Amino acid sequence: MTVHILCDFDGTITAEDNIIALMKAFAPPAWVELKDAVLEQRISIRSGVGQLFQLLPSADAPAYRDYLLERITLRQGFPAFLEEVRAHGWKFDVVSGGMDFFVQPVLDGHVAPEHIYCNVADFSAETVTVAWPHACDEQCTNDCGCCKPTLARRIVNPADRLIVIGDSVTDFEVAKRADFVYARGQLITLCEAAGIRYAPFETFDDITHHLKEVVV
Repeated sequence: MTVHILCDFDGTITAEDNIIALMKAFAPPAWVELKDAVLEQRISIRSGVGQLFQLLPSADAPAYRDYLLERITLRQGFPAFLEEVRAHGWKFDVVSGGMDFFVQPVLDGHVAPEHIYCNVADFSAETVTVAWPHACDEQCTNDCGCCKPTLARRIVNPADRLIVIGDSVTDFEVAKRADFVYARGQLITLCEAAGIRYAPFETFDDITHHLKEVVV
């Protein structure tokens, strides 16, 4: 048995949610209602995120990349946290509802590509479409998009101790499967309502210090 950590990207590894930042900067006002519908669980994550990106013209793809890559900052303590993970021989994967064009460049040099699971933005049509290489399996009916419970079933050994790190509704289903959760934002409220064992965090330094107690 070892520890296997599944970690969200937007608003967790990064200081801000990058899809929200992108929509604020480039999308028409209709994005706000779609965002609220996803967060309030009135529409599925896959449907909502797909519709959000369809609001964006593909021709502006370079501007989207430049805007995000110039602004994205890693949450305090993330590199040191990864060093701690490696020192203990724990497994670590990023499971993200974000898009490849910003998730992969930001994590380059920190996390190997084979340990990054995210969605794929397609700029070949008039507006941006999204490919879902990690869609729900037959055991999940939530239409997640990047289905974190499906990935957990696929890549986590059932004998391992599963730690989930996240911040929103997109992390809730996999949090239900975890032995322990580190939560920010909306995920705190969801964990409390569901009786899921968790600890709040603001930085990865918080997690590094606390994790030793959890895995003993």
